[in-house]
Amino acid sequence: MSSVAVSFDEVVKAFGPVRVLHGVSFDLAPGHVVGLLGENGAGKSTLMKILSGYEAPTSGHVVIDGAPARFDGPRAAEARGIVMIHQEFALAEDLTIAQNVFLGHELQRGWWLDDRAMRAETARVLGLVGLDAAPDTPVRDLIVAEKQLVEIAKALQRDARVLVMDEPTATLTPGETERLFALIAQLKADGVTVVYISHKLDEIERITDDVVVMRDGRFVAREPTSALTRRQMANLMVGRELSDLYPDKDPAPRAAPLLRVRGLTVPGWARDVDFDVAPGEILGFAGLVGAGRTEMFEGLLGLRPHSVGVLELDGRPLRIRNPRDAARQGLTYLSEDRKGKGLHVRFGLAENLTLMALRRYATPWLDPSAERAALKAAVDEFGLRTGSLDIPASSLSGGNQQKLALAKVLHPDPRVVVLDEPTRGVDVGAKRDIYFLIQRLARAGKGVVVISSELVELIGICHRIVVMRAGAPQATLSADQLTEEALIAHATGIH
Repeated sequence: MSSVAVSFDEVVKAFGPVRVLHGVSFDLAPGHVVGLLGENGAGKSTLMKILSGYEAPTSGHVVIDGAPARFDGPRAAEARGIVMIHQEFALAEDLTIAQNVFLGHELQRGWWLDDRAMRAETARVLGLVGLDAAPDTPVRDLIVAEKQLVEIAKALQRDARVLVMDEPTATLTPGETERLFALIAQLKADGVTVVYISHKLDEIERITDDVVVMRDGRFVAREPTSALTRRQMANLMVGRELSDLYPDKDPAPRAAPLLRVRGLTVPGWARDVDFDVAPGEILGFAGLVGAGRTEMFEGLLGLRPHSVGVLELDGRPLRIRNPRDAARQGLTYLSEDRKGKGLHVRFGLAENLTLMALRRYATPWLDPSAERAALKAAVDEFGLRTGSLDIPASSLSGGNQQKLALAKVLHPDPRVVVLDEPTRGVDVGAKRDIYFLIQRLARAGKGVVVISSELVELIGICHRIVVMRAGAPQATLSADQLTEEALIAHATGIH
């Protein structure tokens, strides 16, 4: 397989009056793994969308093998061997895995589609990524981590020579991540150039050859990975010395439970789960993908069939039929799937922010000026970076979408908030902001539940952590028991 030399030559991109790339120039070394770093909104994804044909530069060029190239769409880029795996999935939910893998590239035998060949090839690439699912499985039946593996399998089938991966491990288990890293090593050995966008600096340090840093739409630095520490990477991203990532942990509260749950069962996912959350407490939920954490809370909020023996908030029994019921009674939930379930990405920013608290803004007619004032306050409080208040949520970077989703679930002023993967796809500076926000919520007397696949994150912010395995709690560990080794041992059942 031949390598491809790629350069960016003074690439500028503007969306109307808002310029998001300012004359970016650097090279991608053929057959290297290049870590592309930057805060959310730094322009990383936009630049890679230009490379892979999803966007056109306003000025400047992408140079491939020494000649300027301009693609009229992703298929033209794929014809040159350039493929991008997006952070937000680009899958057709109602089609099968095989139909998604070959969408727009179907194999034919005469006048007919060659379904047998497409299923066989799909089985091959699913094997490479370690997804044990039949090619005929509808994508809507997959969990988030499995959809990520389908995206990676789809890219492998395209026979990429330049492969862009945007946060590929955000939903993967440690075992799936190891398999992906082995795949990347094999691709590199085959001469493929891999651009690896991630906010997980330990992964960047481990698997990349070089690091390119962008900030505010500009190229900042390019260094061999071995020449930088993680702290130096973080400082280059934010443009300042970054202090400690986690706030100092407050003592565990000793108050009576604010939220009390007994006998929570979600058929197929969780059975007979008990837990309490005290006011001022940050309670973590750890476990491998499939352990039932997300599904359990979706059941509690009325998003899935469930039963519960006792559900009390501040000593009052709750009866929850749907998330609106829950929010009205003081319990809100941030979904791990911000694009599919957390935000209406085609709606404006103000409409998303106030959606869970519309009664506040309709007296009885909707008051757009009050909504706009609330949005301005949220922009300041949550550090939302946006060139204009009058854009759809889809125009925000991934991390800023996450901040908007956080602002939305906190806008009704809940007593208890459940945050499912609150820092997924978020840069290191924004992560720190979210950790300190979580601490502020706890200090204000709220109960905070954090579901996360990042064990270090849970250890850094939680007072206690419940470890789930196969739909049931295996252990509840207090602050002085929290280590990665202990959490993994309970999550895998070897403790």
